[in-house]
This record gives sequence, structure tokens and C-alpha cells, in this order.
Amino acid sequence: MSRYNRHIILSEIGQLGQDKISNAKVLVIGAGGLGCPILQYLAAAGIGTLGVIDFDVVDITNLQRQVLYGKSSLGVNKAIAAKTRLEDLNDSISIIAYAEQLTYKNAIVIFNEYDIIVDGSDNFDTRYLVNDAAIITNKPLVFGAIYKFEGQVSVFNYNNGPSYRCLFPNTPAQDSIPNCSEIGVLGVLPGIIGSMQANEVLKIVLGIGNVLSGHLLCYNALTCKTSTLKIKRNKNVVSKVLKTEENFHNTKMEVNCETEINTISIHDVLPQDNIQFIDVREAHELPKIEGLNVTAIPLGILENNLHQISTDKKKVLLCQSGKRSKRAVLILQRANITNCFSLKEGAKDIIDTYKVFKTTQKNES
Repeated sequence: MSRYNRHIILSEIGQLGQDKISNAKVLVIGAGGLGCPILQYLAAAGIGTLGVIDFDVVDITNLQRQVLYGKSSLGVNKAIAAKTRLEDLNDSISIIAYAEQLTYKNAIVIFNEYDIIVDGSDNFDTRYLVNDAAIITNKPLVFGAIYKFEGQVSVFNYNNGPSYRCLFPNTPAQDSIPNCSEIGVLGVLPGIIGSMQANEVLKIVLGIGNVLSGHLLCYNALTCKTSTLKIKRNKNVVSKVLKTEENFHNTKMEVNCETEINTISIHDVLPQDNIQFIDVREAHELPKIEGLNVTAIPLGILENNLHQISTDKKKVLLCQSGKRSKRAVLILQRANITNCFSLKEGAKDIIDTYKVFKTTQKNES
């Protein structure tokens, strides 16, 4: 047990405490900005069973803050890439990777296998799903969120404490609050907030310190100041969630639902005529798409610029990785704009494929 010597010599932990850590089962939702530090520190601490679920793949833009990965991880599913790295960090624990999307159909089954749930997701639909599944399975939920230079940490559903819905009863309108890929984030911020979340997990497991149940800790990276808001449990909100248990698996999530979004590959689009390419990335994002005639409308202002959308062309929306373009399609669909498709590939793949396409055309002529 020399690996954990610095834990064991702490009188508040000792061998008994380290045994508690080794017997703990923790599930981390998302292996992105928050998930990376959470996973690293919990694996290093010796959490006996560490689960991670993420359906996304590692993108070059992730490396600015998701320091669990390197260039060799690009294009690899994040849960799988995280498992590989964490097993090198600590091969004495069990690491379970779920390379799939968390949904209302699988959440309850997966949550039942763990003692503590840690939310490292980056969208509201997933946060409410995680909250509700944690309530139904009676699991403590360690929450974290980041926005530009600010972060939040709390613990929900712990010892009859408040839930996420007690703080935020209603889901915000889709796309009303941009995520990191749209608004940006200071690279070290998820490391700070994620480490705080890992700290809350260890306090719960060890039964030491003051767990952030009933309190929301707010951190500002620009001022290094923190503030704490009190949260009260709303019994009616919690009871309402519990009443949905029987039909929980039938609930639908609108965001990231592949069946509701038309997708298309750049290989299929390039030979076609009468196409309007719409780039929903921010103006500063690289690489630039050169050669193609592209209409640039950042996702955050798309709804206010519908007049730029062609009425007689097929609309193909693109972004850095293929995620924001799906949300853009949903926005256009809600505006009754049809014939819209999300490009499966990201900007770099689009550029590479376009170069090959033009070279092939030139050779054939």
C-alpha cells in the first residue's frame, strides 16, 4: 500500500479510510473538461471501481483543457481513451468505460452499480437527467459547472439534502446559454472545479469534513474569490421526480438525439449542387474553411439571422466537431426551415476531404 502512504499517514484517513476509498464505486458522467481532473484524482486516490460514460471523441480543441489526453488520443472515444490513460496511472483499480450516450433508457441500470455519481456534463438536458436518475436510485450527486472564468460546485441528494431541481426547477430554453465550445473557457478552470468535485467525493467516502450539501460554492478565476449560496430542499420537486420512476425509461431527450437530426457526410455533399454551407463556429475558430462558399453564422446568433438562410437550397451546417451543427439543425427545424442537415465531420476533415475532391476533379478533367 506504499502507493497510498501519504493518505494513510493522515490521522483523518489512515488504513481504515484508505480501505473505504478502495471499496468505493464512483461513476463520472462525461470525460471532458471537468471529467478529466475528476477521473485523474479519483483514480490516483485509489477509488476501487471507477466508471466513466461518454459518447464523444477526443478533438484537437479539447487539448487546451482536457489534459488527460494527448495527440495520440485524437479521434478516440473519450471513455475508452480515459480508461487507457487511467490504467497506466493506477492498474490496481477497476475502470469501466461506457462508450455510449447517457439516456433515460440506460441511466437507472448504470447508476444502480455505483455508490456516488459525479456530473461532469456540459449541457442542461444531461444535468436534469443525471439529477432525476440520482434521486430515483438514491445516489449522492456531486455537481460541477463552468462558464468562461467562473465555476460552481455542490453536492445534491445527500443525506436527504436538496437536489439540482431544488436550485434550478426548470430546464432553460435550448441554446439560451452557450457552452464552452461556443463561448470559450479558461483552460485551467475545469481543472480547479473538477478537483473540487473529486474532493467532495473523497469527503463523502471518508465521512470527513463538511460536504457541500445544501450549499452552492461559486468560484471566480479572475479574482480568486469564492462565495457560497444556501440551497433548501424542495420536497414537492423531489416527490415529483420520484413519481416519474415507473415511466422514466420512456422519457425522451431532445438534445443529441440522433434520430431527430438529419446528418450527412462531406463525401456525399461535395458532388451535389445547390448547397448552402453554414459554418456555426465562432469567428475566431480555426482552421478556416477555404475554397468552399460558406455562410458564417455563429450558433449563438443563428436565430436572429434566419434571413441569411436560403429558402431554395439544401442547408448543410458545419462546426468544429459535428456537435454544434446538430443543435443548429434543431434551431432551424423549430423555425420551420426544412431541408437542413448536420455535417458529420468537423472542420479539419472537411478541408482535407475538399482538397482530395478538387484534386480528383482536376485529374478527371
